[in-house]
Amino acid sequence: MNDSKISVRYSKALFESAVEKNILDKVNQDMLFISEICKLPEMKELLSSPVIFPSRKTEFLHKMLDGNVEAITMSMIDLAVANGRESFIPAIARVFVHDTMRYKGITKSLLTTAVKVDPGVKKQITEMIGKIFKTKVEMEEAVDPDIIGGFILRVDDSFIDASLKNKLRKINKELRGGSLSS
Repeated sequence: MNDSKISVRYSKALFESAVEKNILDKVNQDMLFISEICKLPEMKELLSSPVIFPSRKTEFLHKMLDGNVEAITMSMIDLAVANGRESFIPAIARVFVHDTMRYKGITKSLLTTAVKVDPGVKKQITEMIGKIFKTKVEMEEAVDPDIIGGFILRVDDSFIDASLKNKLRKINKELRGGSLSS
């Protein structure tokens, strides 16, 4: 089975149960928490190790997560481990968080610039995206001096690269390709 299908199926089942039980926000917080924990090298090793018995993985995960996450979240983790799908837990969490944001009408955006953006400009960009996509916007910022100037904007699957680095790359490609006449 395709990796993404596995993550989507587990996430969808958990999502539907959380909505039905009216605990979506709590389970979403669990998934954010699990996403962060899964970034730890020790956790990555635990989830991907074929030599650690599933019972030991479950025991460790219960010691770490019991009391910190909802029972329904723990049940999904137990099910994933029992079915040998524990390596998909980080992807399940990521899909769940994305689906929750979509359900709430929130679009995650990333604005990358060469220098920090003025809060007023950030607000204008956020409002513009909200109007265009007819959604609430959760804007993240990143500073990357390598883009030299301009910006790179990612809104869900849409991508606008208006960076100076990209424009210079295009000019260089045209000059090397000989597409300009002398």
